[in-house]
Amino acid sequence: MVVLAASICTKAGKPLVSRQFRELSRARIESLLTSFPTLIPPNSQHTSVETADVRYVYQPLDDVYVLLVTNKASNILQDLDTLHLIARVVSDTCRVPEEREILSHAFTLLAAFDEVISLGYRENINLMQVRNVLEMDSHEEKIQEIIARNKEAEAKEELKRRAKQLEIQRREQQRGGGSSASYLGNAYAGRSGTYSPVPRAASPSPFASNTGTSASSAVPKAPAFKGTGMKLGAKKVKGAELLDAMEADPLVAAEPEPEDEPAAAPVQQQQVSATPSAPPPGVIPTGRGSLPSVDKQPVHIAIHETLSLSLTREGAPRALELRGDMNLLIAAADVAKIKLSLKPSASATRLQFKQHPNVAKFAPGGDRVLALKDKSRAFPVGQPLGVLKWRWAEKDEGVVPLSINCWPTPNNDGTSSVSLEYELENPALSLSDVTISIPLPTGSYPTVSTDDAQWTVNVHTHALDWKVGTVDEENATGSLEFTVAGDDVGAFFPVHVGWVSAQSLFGIEVASVHLVEDESAIEFSQEVTLAPELYVVS
Repeated sequence: MVVLAASICTKAGKPLVSRQFRELSRARIESLLTSFPTLIPPNSQHTSVETADVRYVYQPLDDVYVLLVTNKASNILQDLDTLHLIARVVSDTCRVPEEREILSHAFTLLAAFDEVISLGYRENINLMQVRNVLEMDSHEEKIQEIIARNKEAEAKEELKRRAKQLEIQRREQQRGGGSSASYLGNAYAGRSGTYSPVPRAASPSPFASNTGTSASSAVPKAPAFKGTGMKLGAKKVKGAELLDAMEADPLVAAEPEPEDEPAAAPVQQQQVSATPSAPPPGVIPTGRGSLPSVDKQPVHIAIHETLSLSLTREGAPRALELRGDMNLLIAAADVAKIKLSLKPSASATRLQFKQHPNVAKFAPGGDRVLALKDKSRAFPVGQPLGVLKWRWAEKDEGVVPLSINCWPTPNNDGTSSVSLEYELENPALSLSDVTISIPLPTGSYPTVSTDDAQWTVNVHTHALDWKVGTVDEENATGSLEFTVAGDDVGAFFPVHVGWVSAQSLFGIEVASVHLVEDESAIEFSQEVTLAPELYVVS
């Protein structure tokens, strides 16, 4: 009766967050989570499914699954109660249960899982107690913060009042002359017992020039500010002591004059230069790898597709999902009123399109044209705008771009011979930066018999990374063979594949761009990127 792991994964089997309460390797938990969506029967009303080794207790939340991986002897009723609490914690922590939101709160979710489950067993705790533990709220800390803010506000108000008095004194001194200014200054100093008139170097006092004394002798020397710096455990400075310390320097108490503003400009410039550089406006961030860059025209279109694919060891797709989006960037206002015509594609009819709310829908049975609903309006200039999105999710083996065949064969001497082969299934695609990563048994290192292969052992994942490079019609197939210690066939799965392509999977491209008013053609540039978000064989 023990919970092995509490996890969150997508409906395609991509692990997002997982907390193991028993000794489970990363490859093992990834294999369990990747194969989990394939075990759910279609139209199933159950919340649990079993394999030969473990039991999955799950609950769907929009596009993700919250699940517990337990042993088969675990109490299903207690596991369901634990699952419901964890699902409530996820909904309470994340605004919406989607991948980006879950990843941004990953550490908070892991801490919450540890509060609910300890060493695989459910703790006697409810949602309110978990929320209080995660907040780590302290009443005493709040009181101290309120006291500190009040003291700071009082000090600022006192400084403003003193600075205003100094400003009035300086103006009276300039307006009344030297003797009267000196008299007023001495009288004011006698009343306050703290301040004396401080003439500025930019506007010397007439009294100083009449008596013939130098400016340095007329200005009393300000006492040096003696500070001990920041000390751990040092006694807090009281409000009166803080004011006395700041009064010692007239530059702190006096309000800045207009002529003092240029002096602060270098400091402001230094602060700006120290800030981390942000991408310039209008740049559409893309992960294109080694693909060549595209020279941008005044009208630039960026098409980005992500593919999530899980294949069986025999090559059949377990889960397949494609998501795409099109961003439009216009650099000049004279080409802002345009319409975009997509390239005709028979396979694109299988996609589910979704336009921006201000963009007109596609005409049924007609050409796919992207234009604003209000023809008098124009697209925004200088900032990228997502105008179109599409999605496709079917287990169609015909759209798999690259097939992977991993064949481990145990030998009689405690080692295994592994044959790894790839084949390009879609000849219209050209895949770049292809890397095939196969996990290795713990503590073993391979002996590769293929001479011309480029491979490395990833020290972080302890996997053999086979760097293929480019896969196209000229290099459509390839193989790698190696020998490694270990006779467990399951240790070589799941196999992960990474690549990037400059072609759309279903041929989504912009064929032409025209002005709405006179139908004249406009030069444009476009870049297409297709990359896998998850491409795994298990």
